[in-house]
Amino acid sequence: STYLSVGMSTVNEPSEEGSHFSSKVIIRVFVILLLDLLGFTLILPLFPSLLEHYAQTGDGVYQCLQSVVDWFREALGIPMEKKYNSVLFGGLIGSLFSLLQFLASPVTGALSDHYGRRPLLLLTTVGLMLSYAVWAVSHSFGMFLLFRVIGGICKGNVSLCTAIIADLPCPKARNRGMAMIGIAFSLGFTVGPLLGAYFAISSTAPDNILFQTPALLALAFSVGNLFFIWFMLPETLSADVKAATSGFGESKDLLSPVSLFHFTAVTRVKDPPTEESKLDLQALGLVYFCYLFLFSGLEFTLSFLTHQRFHFTSMQQGKMFFFIGVTMALIQGGYARRIKPGHHINAVRMAILALIPAFILIGLSWNTAVLYCGLLLYSFAAAIVVPCLSTLVSEHGSASQKGTVMGILRSVGALARALGPVVCSSVYWIVGAQTCFLLTSISFVIPLVLLRTAGRQKEE
Repeated sequence: STYLSVGMSTVNEPSEEGSHFSSKVIIRVFVILLLDLLGFTLILPLFPSLLEHYAQTGDGVYQCLQSVVDWFREALGIPMEKKYNSVLFGGLIGSLFSLLQFLASPVTGALSDHYGRRPLLLLTTVGLMLSYAVWAVSHSFGMFLLFRVIGGICKGNVSLCTAIIADLPCPKARNRGMAMIGIAFSLGFTVGPLLGAYFAISSTAPDNILFQTPALLALAFSVGNLFFIWFMLPETLSADVKAATSGFGESKDLLSPVSLFHFTAVTRVKDPPTEESKLDLQALGLVYFCYLFLFSGLEFTLSFLTHQRFHFTSMQQGKMFFFIGVTMALIQGGYARRIKPGHHINAVRMAILALIPAFILIGLSWNTAVLYCGLLLYSFAAAIVVPCLSTLVSEHGSASQKGTVMGILRSVGALARALGPVVCSSVYWIVGAQTCFLLTSISFVIPLVLLRTAGRQKEE
């Protein structure tokens, strides 16, 4: 697979061959990410049963982590209910996964700038295959946790896919590609959990291995992805661009939170970006972090609210997230991918503004009709913000640094997803659901203010 130089013929008016190449890349990235996310999300509805299983076996590693969850629950005054315990324990494992992503994403992106996107995608996919194989044979919670750790380190497919889209020369193609990535997320997080729940019913395994069938299905998705990448994905990074970077730069720039928020690895080069471009990039990174910090926190506490206020069962929770996923996919496919270059700042601003009444409605909801009105606005915003911010960030950095740029963005987002649920759930149980949702919804003014700094780009 070789890079087709015709795709670089012009930025604003790409040739017919260049457009065809971009479309081919976008479709194949969509398939790669969808297969990846289907395997990743199979486990989501199985967490409560998995935790209950390991609790009954008296597993030592599980008991150790359960003591941390118990301490957190008692400190905040969270009721001792199985549903809450599952959410908190799942949040703890999710935070660990996000922290590993925070550490691994910048390194993966920087390496892809030097060695190419395909080799790193193949490597991370092999790592995911290994993680799912560990899950398929896990007899203990320790092995199950090892599966999550390996997966967290190797889950570089998202940042690599965004880097591939960032390599495309045409702004319209990049915007369409980022929207398609958003659609892949919506479909993956909608269909994957349903598949996981369905195949869990027929899961039979010897020697007390729980849910082996979904684990093997996740492994099959990864194997299929590996072959698809090997045979179908062209390399989008040309040889001269790969030769222009050393791959790592200074390692502290890829590991230090301060350096990541300043995008130091991008600015510390022979031909650094302009001061205005650097400030725009840093502002966009802060907007991305603040948005995901607040959004992921309220997203995490949403399960608490619906269970506590409306007594939602697991099936009703599943239907709620199915509604969110389908709505997001429709908005991303119908609206987000058609946003014109130069209009992304306004689109992000409009979406974040929509989140304020969305979370106020959810926080004050007295019946499911009001709840779903809030969820509709919530889904609209969730479908737009991340794809648009990813498109804006992809315009920064030289051609030899797109992987580093998108890897740092992914890392900043992972840190937000690790911290947001912990902070927001603490506020939820200390001051109550209504106050938590009202305070956090008002806090979306912060990314709106930060967005003004990034709004220096001219709107067309």
